[in-house]
Amino acid sequence: MSISRSRKKGRKYLNTIPTDEAGFGKMIPILKEYINNEAENVPKKQLGPFNTDAAIYNTPPKTGLRITWVGHSSLLIEIDGIRILTDPVWSERVSFSSFFGPKRFFEAPLALTDLPDLDVIICSHDHYDHLDKNTIKFFTDKQVPFICSKGVAQYLEKWGIVKNYINEVDWGDSVMIGSCSITATPARHFSGRGIINRNETLWSSFVIKGTEHNIFFGADSGWFPGFKEIGDTFGPFDLTMLEIGAYGKYWPDIHMGPDNASNAHIALKGKIMMPIHWGTFNLAPHAWYEPIERLLQFAEVKNISLFLPEPGKPTEVNGTFNSVWWKPFLS
Repeated sequence: MSISRSRKKGRKYLNTIPTDEAGFGKMIPILKEYINNEAENVPKKQLGPFNTDAAIYNTPPKTGLRITWVGHSSLLIEIDGIRILTDPVWSERVSFSSFFGPKRFFEAPLALTDLPDLDVIICSHDHYDHLDKNTIKFFTDKQVPFICSKGVAQYLEKWGIVKNYINEVDWGDSVMIGSCSITATPARHFSGRGIINRNETLWSSFVIKGTEHNIFFGADSGWFPGFKEIGDTFGPFDLTMLEIGAYGKYWPDIHMGPDNASNAHIALKGKIMMPIHWGTFNLAPHAWYEPIERLLQFAEVKNISLFLPEPGKPTEVNGTFNSVWWKPFLS
């Protein structure tokens, strides 16, 4: 089975199946939902502080696979001797402005200056909560390779990343980083950093295959049959990293939520599931803790093993693990 290549209509990239992207037509009902919303979107108790002991990175993980969750979709992945940073966002807000827009619930637990040497940085798509200008600028003199979806290289170059260090990929393209193969795969989402350039860059998920481990970074996606195709082609996966937050009744096609994320894990033939894209920013009308509490219920019913490390704590992947880090902050 082959993986779909991206398709375009004019300048716009298309999803593999018809998708409601919650555009201008949904703006009024979405605004009403936010205005009438009474859920605890922002934690009443300050989360954290969380801190990373960077000295841990001097010792390779015994299992060969270790994850540090910086928050949202920012992950420091150590897989079979290769270090990968995904969708790095260290800024206080995910917005075109540093003065307003969704604000972090907790400071990044690991300073950019304390990051260990990286082998590659993955940028899945161009949304502000995945592609952060100030964070990218930190790497302008670091000579770290980037892998990004088609069209996203324009931003990286504009912000100072040398073109020779950028690998711009379509769905189905693979890049070798040392002994690790990283392959872009489809996702069901959309793109754009403004109101006039929607879908002019591509969005992707990624298969990361090391010498011993095979893992999946889902980035942003709604449910679609492509998960089964990816699982059949590249699975089974030792770990799937899938978004569970930022869902809403007016945009079910572009974000999964806990139920569909757990279904995606099963379709991907995943062994262990790590939920991402939750507990860091207020991006939807649900309570900040609702995604994880619901996922725990679905995982029990569907017999899914979960991997839930504390933010900032380098944790080896070795079976089911739940730090229950959010529990002390529930009001």
